[in-house]
Amino acid sequence: MNPTIPLSGPGGHRPVTIIAIVTALCLLGDSMLYIVLPIYWREIGLDALWQVGVLLSINRFVRLPLNPFIGWLYNKMSLRTGIFAAVLLSSVTMMGYGLWKGFVVWLVLRSVWGLAWSLLRMGGYFTVINYSDDTNRGRLMGRYNGLSRLGSLFGMLLGGVLTPIIGIQGISIAFGVVALTSLPLVFLSIPHSISESEPSRRRSPKEPGSIWTGAVIRVILAGLGLSLLWTVLGSTLSLLIDSNYPQPYIFGFIMTSTALAGVLQAIRWVWEPFLASWIGRRSDGPKGRLPMFIFALLASAAGYALVPWPMPLFLWCFVILFVMMCGTAITTLMDALASDAARATSVIAVMTAYSVATDLGAALGPMLVYLFANLNHGLFYTYLGSALCFLLIALSYRPLLSRQSQSVPSRMNFPR
Repeated sequence: MNPTIPLSGPGGHRPVTIIAIVTALCLLGDSMLYIVLPIYWREIGLDALWQVGVLLSINRFVRLPLNPFIGWLYNKMSLRTGIFAAVLLSSVTMMGYGLWKGFVVWLVLRSVWGLAWSLLRMGGYFTVINYSDDTNRGRLMGRYNGLSRLGSLFGMLLGGVLTPIIGIQGISIAFGVVALTSLPLVFLSIPHSISESEPSRRRSPKEPGSIWTGAVIRVILAGLGLSLLWTVLGSTLSLLIDSNYPQPYIFGFIMTSTALAGVLQAIRWVWEPFLASWIGRRSDGPKGRLPMFIFALLASAAGYALVPWPMPLFLWCFVILFVMMCGTAITTLMDALASDAARATSVIAVMTAYSVATDLGAALGPMLVYLFANLNHGLFYTYLGSALCFLLIALSYRPLLSRQSQSVPSRMNFPR
């Protein structure tokens, strides 16, 4: 075990916080696109709406073959080197959004962002797992997710409000410059190396199949399905507002669809650092993560079923915020469950497989949604179908609660 990297304790909070802030700064440009691209796609030289779906998905598709390679790289290079490269690539892509137009060029830029995000996210996961133990893993994962998503807060809010004023080009270049400011944090605060967890080191290399336990397979499949479902809301919110509320009037103001979508998404990222940490801390308790996880899935099913129905705008916004709160809970608990399974087997192998699965789901989501969007009532049936999927996932986890209650209580919080 690398003696310079303590695996738990109060000293682990600072590296997790720093890498979360770096990730937040690099997320600005990507998050902005989910709000503005469905409306302002002609400004960047696109010819059809389906190209929006491809651009919002391609960065995830390129991560599918890249994630195993990134996991291998982190066995060979320092954590600091990986995060440094990720910051540079993130900045280049954001500035590129402002400098170039055209579908092909943006396809390349979004692919480069996929590489940068793989380096960032895998580095974040490894940092949390290495600095946590079974009593605080949920809390640190919540801290990382919550703080890093502040980048989505400012990206979506500033993107939605400022794009109608200064255009995609101006806001993209500004975000690229801001991302570069995180380089000093990388040099001063990111540790040089990471290490595999102790259980992973104890496992015999002659038993490669032993890491693929029921818990690991289950969490990988759930991660794939849930990541697909959550992209439905993120990639269609501004389009849904534009279709159902052409001139949204709220609190005495008429807003553009992008501005309202940006505000709604931004509200989520305001509570994210606090709610994610609270949920993670509660899930570290004696009842474990499963009861909260199943409840959040059922609540999400109800919320998604309500989203496409006509209702007063104020009430509809309340439903959207409720769904987003469920999203905060599910993301935190899902990542914590994956970390539990990884820490008990092999950190790099399991988290690499989990990242591939979640990227596959997230990549398929926007593409499938925008294929259905052009059909008659396509978005309506997409949301109802998503609600049914949340319900089925919740029902599939329900038997595990009985099994967990009959077993010896464990701080791992995940049945094997």
